[in-house]
Amino acid sequence: MPLDTSTYSLALLRLDGRRWNELRRMHAQISTQAAADGSSYLEMGNTKVICTVSGPSEGRRGGASGGGSGGGDANASVQVEVGIAGFSGVDRKRRGRGDKRTSEMQMAIANAFSDSLFTHLYPHSTILITLHVLSQDGSILAACLNAATLALIDAGVPMSDYIVACTSGSTSSYSSNDEAADPLLDLNGMEEQELPFLTVGTLGAGEKVSVLVMESRVQVGRLEGMLAVGVDGCKQVREILDQVIRRHGKRILESVVT
Repeated sequence: MPLDTSTYSLALLRLDGRRWNELRRMHAQISTQAAADGSSYLEMGNTKVICTVSGPSEGRRGGASGGGSGGGDANASVQVEVGIAGFSGVDRKRRGRGDKRTSEMQMAIANAFSDSLFTHLYPHSTILITLHVLSQDGSILAACLNAATLALIDAGVPMSDYIVACTSGSTSSYSSNDEAADPLLDLNGMEEQELPFLTVGTLGAGEKVSVLVMESRVQVGRLEGMLAVGVDGCKQVREILDQVIRRHGKRILESVVT
């Protein structure tokens, strides 16, 4: 059933009770799997992702089945594997290794972290990022990027700054041609099915965009507002992830002291 977009006003609430500029509830943990070099668990609303990081270690390079990016033997190769569970969505669709959307996500994540990680410190090596999507409710790519950032920090891989991501959209579809449409922050799964949206990822606390993916059509006049809302949402996400990392670091220090 299509969304009743007439109720989407800046003064009113969305279908899940949020205002236009509010994030969904976000929960994250670090070091969730002791066997991995780095691991994390992240929830953005009802989207749930587990991430593990292996490496840097000597291993496979160009022949990997997942998405990868690297600058030759002088730099480490960043390999990404994304697995979406068949029970994660309402359609219970099982995605194979050759799924186009999964491959695009893997490549986008690998390219983003290849630029932010200090790969030149680990020549002839591979950093493997494995992501498992347990539940889908929108913002899958953004959740994977945020979970990977936490897992890489847990693994101790040096990076220039956090990569954080979120989605933003517009209250009106492309076909309606409504120039007065308002932007929305952090779309859920139902909103993504009906409204145009983009995924934006920023590096650090500033407004440097490192990831920008858009799979739907939208009028050019709305794009600037959507991007501005997305960048502001990334700043909110960074504060949440920073608190998670600081709490984890504080617990480690307390355990060492005691």
